[in-house]
Amino acid sequence: MSGSIGSTGAATKNKDGAVVVVDISDVQVTDDPNVVLATYALGSCIGVVAYDRKRCVGGMLHYMLPLSRTNPTRAKERPAMFADTGLPLLFEKMYAFGCDKSDIIVKVVGGGQLYDDRGTFDIGRRNYAILNKIFKNNGVKVLAEDVGGTASRSVRMLVGTGDVVVRSHGREATL
Repeated sequence: MSGSIGSTGAATKNKDGAVVVVDISDVQVTDDPNVVLATYALGSCIGVVAYDRKRCVGGMLHYMLPLSRTNPTRAKERPAMFADTGLPLLFEKMYAFGCDKSDIIVKVVGGGQLYDDRGTFDIGRRNYAILNKIFKNNGVKVLAEDVGGTASRSVRMLVGTGDVVVRSHGREATL
């Protein structure tokens, strides 16, 4: 594979090419057009998919929590765990491949409320709200999203085309 892929994603093969799994609290970026970036079981977590068509660079972040100040030590160890440290990390990794912010297309998946019926913690909503605040403050527009609700989702991006497919309840849809 050309370019670099972070060390935590496991690669397997399928009909689309090598699948690099973006684990919880992980970020992956590659310029290999044969790679499929994938993350699974997005409940309250958010999956952010970034793609630069000009350079054929794809990135994906799977973050769990909105703000790193809740656990600064953990944020240093795993910056992709939090929106406020993971989102800048995703873009820094994209920039390392020569991407320009104006060329990056962003799609967002997750932010649901699966296990907290009373909305006590409302992590999904808070995850989504901080993402919107960070993007607004930095001039980043979200092209498409599949967020909220009570369904778990999985998402994959074919780096060669930038296509993003969301799977939920046994059904797939292109985002």
